Amino acid sequence: MNLKSHTLPELTTLFKEMGQPAFRAKQVYTWLHRGVRTYDEMTNLPLTLRQQLAAEHPIAPPRVVRKQESQRDGTIKYLWQLADGNCVETVLMRYHYGNTVCISTEVGCPMGCAFCASTLGGLVRRLEPYEMLDQVLFTQLDSGLSVSHIVLMGIGEPLDNFDNVLRFLELVNSPEGMNISMRHISLSTCGLVPKIDALAQKKLQISLAISLHGPNDAVRNQIMPVNKAYPIDELLAACRRYYEATSRRIHFEYAMIDGLNDSPEAARELLRRLKGLPAHVNMIPLNHVEESPLKPSSRKAVAAFQKILEDGGVTATVRRTLGGDIDASCGQLRRKYNKQSQ
Repeated sequence: MNLKSHTLPELTTLFKEMGQPAFRAKQVYTWLHRGVRTYDEMTNLPLTLRQQLAAEHPIAPPRVVRKQESQRDGTIKYLWQLADGNCVETVLMRYHYGNTVCISTEVGCPMGCAFCASTLGGLVRRLEPYEMLDQVLFTQLDSGLSVSHIVLMGIGEPLDNFDNVLRFLELVNSPEGMNISMRHISLSTCGLVPKIDALAQKKLQISLAISLHGPNDAVRNQIMPVNKAYPIDELLAACRRYYEATSRRIHFEYAMIDGLNDSPEAARELLRRLKGLPAHVNMIPLNHVEESPLKPSSRKAVAAFQKILEDGGVTATVRRTLGGDIDASCGQLRRKYNKQSQ
């Protein structure tokens, strides 16, 4: 395991086994969570220890292979190359309340959602905790902008990489590290019901976002294969259990797709299903994916859909489109780079 994937107590134990005092572990932990690229930067460590660590525990920082900045809104998209040559995307978005970084949790994705470029080509591998942490650290360092919020909504299904994601959350929340509040972290899932229940038992104060995108099984089955394993009623029941365990309002992501899920009837059905559940619907203008025939809803349809939800007592907002001029939707930049490389 990469040293940056260790918690501070684990690192302390490891350093004791190496014959080093406990304070050395804290020094190394602090340096790693500042985003150093080599042990030579750890100037308060003895040279012999730095050499030993470099030989036995390479830091393996990611490398920027593409960086695109929007001229419209300042959004920055990074394509990072990992130590094994695989690439993942990270997006830095600027809001009035602070800067948010959207990170990937897997190389590729196994879920097969019809509207998403991330899943084309399937899953390559799951990211290690340090590879998720590095996306936050090095995005912050390269951009020169402080990150206050994190969303796990990039490439991959976070709950498919459950243990590594939980460790990442512990690391990024660490007071000795980046110390980003759990309440400033959102995790998006397509609906892995057993993992939602497992996450609820952890009672973390993160925000849970559900990629719903349909008001019933007929619609979700067409665009989200996961629905055949965990139908919408099972999913919403798990959401209610999550709320009961954490008291955290559930966010539902709903990509507006022309002629498929954007009718007034669909809005009214969604309203009935969400009744009694503290929920917020985040309506998303569909991003164009070259390989997909799906088209975005008209502004008129989006406005009518939103009005039905709000008139029925469910908060609904239309997500602000960021980075449209820089392939900012999930998976596009990685896929384009892979094609060019091939």
